[in-house]
Amino acid sequence: MWRYLLLRLASAVVTVLGVVTLVFLLVHLVPGDPVDVMLGESARPTERAALRAALGLDRPLGVQWLDYVGGVLQLDLGMSLHARRPVASLIAERLPATVILAATALGIALAFALPLGVLAAVRRNSIWDRLAVGAALVGIAVPSFWLGPVLILVFSLGLGWLPVTGADEPFAIVLPAITLGAALAGLLARMVRTGLCEVLAQDYIRTARAKGLGEGAVIWRHALANAALPVATIAGLQLGGLLAGAVVTETVFAWPGIGSLTVAAIERRDYPLLQGCVLLVGLVYVVANALTDLACAALDPRLHSGP
Repeated sequence: MWRYLLLRLASAVVTVLGVVTLVFLLVHLVPGDPVDVMLGESARPTERAALRAALGLDRPLGVQWLDYVGGVLQLDLGMSLHARRPVASLIAERLPATVILAATALGIALAFALPLGVLAAVRRNSIWDRLAVGAALVGIAVPSFWLGPVLILVFSLGLGWLPVTGADEPFAIVLPAITLGAALAGLLARMVRTGLCEVLAQDYIRTARAKGLGEGAVIWRHALANAALPVATIAGLQLGGLLAGAVVTETVFAWPGIGSLTVAAIERRDYPLLQGCVLLVGLVYVVANALTDLACAALDPRLHSGP
């Protein structure tokens, strides 16, 4: 087990270094110049050169990369070019809102996925199975940039039940969480159905039924517990996807999280802030992947068996 842990830790460190490098290079490939955004295209060449030197943008790209990697290793993400504040503090202010939104979306996804998946597996090839699979496919297929405005039109502007945008109202999180979690709910429902269908065909399930165990106990205590491993894997890996998908959802609903901060950084060509936001999402993917592997190894010791 310890050997497996050390290998996963080493793999995570290498992956994080690759993420840091890739984020730095991709951000600097974004069209536009932060100096033009801050001073305007009518600024004099001397003013542009002075600001570029002050921001460190006149140095070779390799030197900027070394400085950035060194700063990340010291947990220093640099200063925002626009706000002139540490990037880490800006992210820390917005991160709780995104975490709350992602956690709520994950909870909503699981609340819909488990009953749908179980219903489809237990009533396999019935009308209930077709309806559940159809609902899951709709959740996967409908893009969030379309679903969000439709939910606003129906439940906010049409029925007046929920707030349109922002995070000040008590139920303001409902619509963005549904928008963000719809695709994950459909994916998890399909995974639950597939896993349960395989488990329900196993011999020990027939043995449990032959011993007189109730159908509810067979499904929830035996079958679903053994089908939970792939579902837990997908749910863990999709945590980073929820943060990445929050960019569109938070923009639609004006949610004050990392997603809207990333959009603002792109518009202002704020390289350090954009690097910090994208790096955060990448790190969440890496950490979620590592924790998911460890959780799966704990649930199934065969995954890390060896000398």
